[in-house]
Amino acid sequence: MSLFAQRQHAEADFTEEKYLSVLKQPLQSSGRLIYQAPDHLEELTLAPRPQSLVLDHGMLTMRMGTRSRSVRLADAPQLAPLIDSVRATLAGDRAGLERAFNVELTGELGRWQLHLNPRDAQISSTLTHIEIQGERAVVREVRVQQRNGDRSVMHITPNE
Repeated sequence: MSLFAQRQHAEADFTEEKYLSVLKQPLQSSGRLIYQAPDHLEELTLAPRPQSLVLDHGMLTMRMGTRSRSVRLADAPQLAPLIDSVRATLAGDRAGLERAFNVELTGELGRWQLHLNPRDAQISSTLTHIEIQGERAVVREVRVQQRNGDRSVMHITPNE
């Protein structure tokens, strides 16, 4: 966490597969992630169609085509743990992670895994767990498992 806390900026490419029970094939997307300490995070999806999610000072802005919607992250309990788990990890904010999740870190500096289980009963009714894998101060993969069986896997390739 201290290595993450020292990092002020990071950019990476991502590919993501979302496995939804209502679909026969996973939804695939790709794009770019941008982090600026302490709490600015952008997910710029380039394919299959451009869209963006931008978290800045607790405000989440979603853009799709010409449509845009902003909401305070605190007012979006279904999105907050997903987005804040990555933001808090990148910021090295262990206390922030521990407010929302039971945190278990396994492995060693060269290859680690962070297991996050939601503390809040309302959130755990929809979210089973989040697993973040990486090495040193680099996140390589984020896996999200929903209670209904839906899941997503994001592979991250740093641009540094």
